[in-house]
Amino acid sequence: MNREFVANEMKNLQTRICAKLEEIDGFSTFNEDDWVREEGGGGTTKIIRNGDLIEKGGVAFSAVHGPVSEVMKKQLGLEGDTFFATGVSIVLHPKNPHVPIIHMNVRYFELNDGTFWFGGGIDLTPHYVVPSQAKLFHEGLKRICDEFNGDFYVKYKEWADDYFFIPHRNETRGIGGIFFDHLSTDSGLSKEELLKFCIELGDNFTLLYNQQAELGRNNTVTKNEIDWRNIRRGRYVEFNLVNDRGTKFGLLSGGRTESILMSLPPNAKWEYNHILENGTREKESLDFLKKGIVWC
Repeated sequence: MNREFVANEMKNLQTRICAKLEEIDGFSTFNEDDWVREEGGGGTTKIIRNGDLIEKGGVAFSAVHGPVSEVMKKQLGLEGDTFFATGVSIVLHPKNPHVPIIHMNVRYFELNDGTFWFGGGIDLTPHYVVPSQAKLFHEGLKRICDEFNGDFYVKYKEWADDYFFIPHRNETRGIGGIFFDHLSTDSGLSKEELLKFCIELGDNFTLLYNQQAELGRNNTVTKNEIDWRNIRRGRYVEFNLVNDRGTKFGLLSGGRTESILMSLPPNAKWEYNHILENGTREKESLDFLKKGIVWC
């Protein structure tokens, strides 16, 4: 199984996900933007806007290659002369604050010395945390993980809690999910099985998202809830720009800025010294944003 095969599987995954998301949204369709990376490779970024469900969303595919720069070696701890990376990344920002933000990424990386690994994950960022919905999401992830290794869910759920954490706020970005990186054959799975795990996660993404969307997309919305949605989007921006290693890798490796920053919402908000009153749904939701909650 060579890198061209992996890239083709990732590209096909993007196509399937976009087709299903258009069906779920029911109004808007994706605009396609093909791009070429000067140092080698390129990709396709697909953006959906102003839908019935999705206010802004992106599904990006890339397959890039080139020299490992000194900046990459220093900042990312890479060894080797050249690299190849391919994957699919998704972020969806819904209109209705009763539908969560959702993110998924699956990726493959190899160096010219033959070293390779897979990485990725999926996490949910509700504006309003509903424990039963969080449980439903995590049960879906556990089911996928258990198909491949009974230890994956607990291990990668803890990894997600640690990864999707905003240290300067002392809060998690949302209710977590799973996250994994540098996954190779020492995981107990073959290269082919690791790719299958990533593709299976990707193909289940739209199912998991649609479950969440149907539970909130038709709820009535107040101005206060829109304001809270935008404040939570602001937290999302803070994480992606300050803490997210994937964003940093994309920028440091000479990736396409527009595609890397597609994860940012169309509108976000910051309130100075924003204090929440006890007993409000906003405060109750904020209190759920901590590591180590057992959802299933």
